[in-house]
Amino acid sequence: MKTNVIQNAFKFAFPRTLPVLTGYVFLGITYGMLMSTQGFPVWLPTVTAFVIYTGSMEFLMVSILASSFHPLSAFATAIMVGARHLFYGISMLSKYRNMGWKKFYLIYTTSDETFSVNYSAVIPDTIDRGWFYFFVSLLDQLYWVIGATIGSLFGSLITIDLRGLDFVMTAMFTVIFLQQWLKDGTNPRTMLRDHISELIGILGSAACRLLFGPDRFMIPSMLVILTVLLIFRKPIEKNIDGKEARS
Repeated sequence: MKTNVIQNAFKFAFPRTLPVLTGYVFLGITYGMLMSTQGFPVWLPTVTAFVIYTGSMEFLMVSILASSFHPLSAFATAIMVGARHLFYGISMLSKYRNMGWKKFYLIYTTSDETFSVNYSAVIPDTIDRGWFYFFVSLLDQLYWVIGATIGSLFGSLITIDLRGLDFVMTAMFTVIFLQQWLKDGTNPRTMLRDHISELIGILGSAACRLLFGPDRFMIPSMLVILTVLLIFRKPIEKNIDGKEARS
């Protein structure tokens, strides 16, 4: 019985990670190639892909390791790059509750894409939620590690232009957002009520981008979104409860 539960969770999780596979493998190859061209050992991209599971920070780490090393500066950079995961963690508190030993691994492997898949997934009662979250997290990490390994081993042999493939991640987030929008309703008369969370995210991000610029708007926009969501928490929860009662 236990084996069937695990197998069913894996079969349900794997297809939902395929968009991440497409993006992570090619981004990982790019990372592995970059490390290789900077003269680092062939094994280092694989190890860092396992240990430092924050894609943006790994690319920055190449220049950090290639230049004079300043521990405090590297630490501050890592904190700033990974600060967005604080908001992911808050959002996943209820979903990752009572997960036992899996919870520690789920926290460790909460990347942007893994968060998006796990948070938006509609999991049937026949699928174990803990094992589903675990396999999504595990598969996504393996995709990244495999890509980094391929890039480090065969980077010098790859001659195709990989620029632009990172747009796969943007496309995936767009599809997830649209699925959530359709799920919350398409009635124009109730758009403001049904899509208040999405609208807060769009308007908050747009305002912060105008104020702080494209390179510095991420953390301010998350703070704005979190603050506004907390302010409107009761009406949002009331609307969600009303939808569940109607369904």
